[in-house]
Amino acid sequence: MAEWQGGLFSLPCGADFPGAFAEGLIARMRGRAPQEMARVTVFANSGQSLMALRDALIWRGPVILPRLRLIADLGGGSATPTLARRLELGRLIDAALRARPDLAQGQSVPELAASLAGLMAEMQLEGLDAQALDRIDAGDHAQHWGRALAFLKIAAGYYLTDPPQDRESRQRAAAELLAEEWARGENLPDGPVVIAGSTGSHGATRDFMRAVARLPMGAVVLPGFDPDLPRAVWDGMDALAEDHPQARYAPFVSEFGMPADWMSGTAPDPARNRLISLALRPAPVTDQWIEEGPALGPLLPATQNLTLIEAEQPGQESEAIALIIRESVGRAQPVTLIAADRMLTRRVQSALDRWGIIPDDSAGQPLPLTAPGLFLRHVADLFGAELMIDGLLVLLKHPVMATGLGADYRREHLRLTRDLELYLRAKGPAFPDGAALRDWAERGDDRSKPWALWLAGLLDRIVPLALDRAPRPMAQRLADLRHLAEDLAAGPGGSADASELWDKAAGGLARGVLDHLSAHAEMGHDLRPSEFRDLLYAELQGQAVRQDVASHPLVRFRGPREARTEAVGEVAGLVILAGLNEGGWPQALPPDPWLSRPMRLSAGLTLPERRVGLAAHDFQQAVGAAQVVLCRARRDAEAETIPSRWLNRLVNLLGGLPDQLGPEALAEMRGRGQAWLDLAELHARPRMRLEPARRPSPIPPAPALRQMSVTEVRTLIRDPYAIYARRVLGLRALDPLRPEADAAERGTVLHEIMDRFLRGLPELPESSDLMKSRLLDITDEVLALNVPWPSARLFWRARIAGIADRLMADEAARLQRGRPTVVEEYTELGIPGVDFRLIAKPDRLDRLTDGRVHVYDYKSGKPPTDAQVRHFDKQLPLEAAMVEQGAFRGLGPSEVEGISYIQLGGEGKTETRDFSLGFAAETWAGFVELIGRYLGGERGFTARLAMERTDHASDYDHLSRHGEWDTTQASSPERFSDD
Repeated sequence: MAEWQGGLFSLPCGADFPGAFAEGLIARMRGRAPQEMARVTVFANSGQSLMALRDALIWRGPVILPRLRLIADLGGGSATPTLARRLELGRLIDAALRARPDLAQGQSVPELAASLAGLMAEMQLEGLDAQALDRIDAGDHAQHWGRALAFLKIAAGYYLTDPPQDRESRQRAAAELLAEEWARGENLPDGPVVIAGSTGSHGATRDFMRAVARLPMGAVVLPGFDPDLPRAVWDGMDALAEDHPQARYAPFVSEFGMPADWMSGTAPDPARNRLISLALRPAPVTDQWIEEGPALGPLLPATQNLTLIEAEQPGQESEAIALIIRESVGRAQPVTLIAADRMLTRRVQSALDRWGIIPDDSAGQPLPLTAPGLFLRHVADLFGAELMIDGLLVLLKHPVMATGLGADYRREHLRLTRDLELYLRAKGPAFPDGAALRDWAERGDDRSKPWALWLAGLLDRIVPLALDRAPRPMAQRLADLRHLAEDLAAGPGGSADASELWDKAAGGLARGVLDHLSAHAEMGHDLRPSEFRDLLYAELQGQAVRQDVASHPLVRFRGPREARTEAVGEVAGLVILAGLNEGGWPQALPPDPWLSRPMRLSAGLTLPERRVGLAAHDFQQAVGAAQVVLCRARRDAEAETIPSRWLNRLVNLLGGLPDQLGPEALAEMRGRGQAWLDLAELHARPRMRLEPARRPSPIPPAPALRQMSVTEVRTLIRDPYAIYARRVLGLRALDPLRPEADAAERGTVLHEIMDRFLRGLPELPESSDLMKSRLLDITDEVLALNVPWPSARLFWRARIAGIADRLMADEAARLQRGRPTVVEEYTELGIPGVDFRLIAKPDRLDRLTDGRVHVYDYKSGKPPTDAQVRHFDKQLPLEAAMVEQGAFRGLGPSEVEGISYIQLGGEGKTETRDFSLGFAAETWAGFVELIGRYLGGERGFTARLAMERTDHASDYDHLSRHGEWDTTQASSPERFSDD
């Protein structure tokens, strides 16, 4: 029976860590009684790693399993729930912010509490107490750091002086106690103790690993160790070298020397490991590359199983990865995608849907993105915010909404939601309330009315929540959230328990989160709605739903951390490292609101670059796999990206070793990647090429039209196809989902103001001051009634007030010349011999003292020029022609003296346009001829015939397939029959 070999061991980068560890452990226990394996205790750094080690041992069985433990469970875990501790810190922060609002700006109290709890946990793991902060000289730093430090000392004195109750402090206390007892020879383990897969990134873990390595029957197996680093590099690693992938191992090498091999010959590609080791050397590296690069030998063999994909866009990267996975599945080869960017993995998963491939995703689906989690977030958004149409529809269309009465009623609910959406888009109001829903209910039938009244009752509860902006007890906010969410999910007379809200795994987790928050709510401070939303999201984000029942056995998605122990090796197969851009992998370091980088060094804490170093170790471990694909996109949605620093180093090193055929090796890596990009482009290319649409010019059966308004004549001249779509096909653009205070809305409101002003003119003349006062009073009334946006009301009122003097002075002059006789009155005029009517509703027609008529039009924007009136904007000349032909009963046939535009914006000027003798008759004759050609089928309704600007959009551009053709192409008239 061989003696147990203790001490420090390692497995190289790219090794199948679970498999190699299991084989090494079995080899060390060979010759012993089978039951001796049960005396072995194996500690791992995560539950995922522990399961991987267990599966590897079972696969190599039959064998009695050792005792499998988590390092984090030393000390028995937390005595006080983590949430409770965070809420306690939140109370401290809230009190501090009330006293000093400039203490920390831009973050909510729950966010600050989470970051502070992380800092406290780090201090506990590193064995630091509140006195460690006294080492920081606040005078060496900016004032805001001094204020943060003063508060931090108070918080640390409160948080770190209690008896150990957090997982981190209890873990450290337990590790220190075991190390002391073992050093004295007391309470020694009854069998071998092995730590497998931990890098010792925290002080408590590192000290425990040291204690185990000193045991006669202890062993520490380091994952992803780099034996190719020279001793000088190891000796040079200090606290400032945190970003190097092997920095965590430097203390072990210093104390125990170079680790022995746990198993020999486990590196899939030692030549590639040497290349990566040199590429990732601590700076400065150029001299090391020049000196040691030639010793690497020919680089083509070291890179023959490396592929480099450099896509232009993230979508192309995802498509290429999906094709690689599909091809591997077709060859029955396992494939593992490792990425830090969850958006990237979701894009790849979406691309895999076309083949029905569901990956085994270790991260699962974050609870905030599941239906129950997202529904709770939507409900939380109702507090402290005005409910608009789009917000209401988000709730009504959510898959959890009104599911408490079964699937049949849910379908009826969606039908009614569609009807309500169309009504609200067209009629409003922009901020729907219970009164608006009751008004709609009165117009409905027996099926829609009960539903609308139920929704009106809910809106009576929801609308006042917009005023809920002050801090309130956390328990109250939780209760309000739960009750409202359950009522929305239940439906009219339904049951929340029968709904989708708490159903299935996601619903159970969501209920658990709310229950957990409720259990500790009394410990939290009073929360504003935004703070409550942040707290809710953080708690939901801490949970994930695994959906691995139907996952493909060959396809795995893993995070970078899992590359250390179980995302490489035979089980992983082909390894794809994706999202290799700065900010993606490694991810951007989060800002620390409490301590700057020098302050952390002074206190004895690790630098923020430690996270970069851990990510670098993940990369070095994964890139050592047998077959590897490296992927990145040159651009993201906003700008060009920067390659990951590790990939950049590898590319630069290869390019700088021409004698070792480095440039050729890099070219072949890129060539293999380009082949996948070309395949992805070919796959995305349509199988059938469709000819681009021609510029349409439809000719419908005569008569194409029966009526048209004078305001549409401009459109008929500039874009006849829009008239065809609107008048012939009966298609109208939907009103916006979120009404806004735009130019069209402003024009409507201004016309309403002037309509009321003119209709209220007294018989006797008014002074300009009285008219101005009356105009502003009417403005206030109309704005209050029709404009629900407070900022728009103030802005528009100020603009009217700014031009009121000029407007009323001109109005006084107009009233001396005549009186408004026709104001916003509808009329029509037919064309003899044709079943067609021209419709008009002029803003204002004034009967002058000499019996003639002047035609006015209010313009909130810039009035058309004389040239535009002559050729395109025919509204006023046509209205003048209708006056001359007696279309207005209040006027009778009358001579028109002129036409003018009254600006309700700008300077409020009145601009008169050329109106020569016979202009109205000439315009009418031209219109009759033009409309006759369309009515008789002599002319097609050409799309975008004479647009004022080429970048002006039409509501019907998508229907005419504009973009497949442009205005340089001739139209293609196409006659349609009645069939």
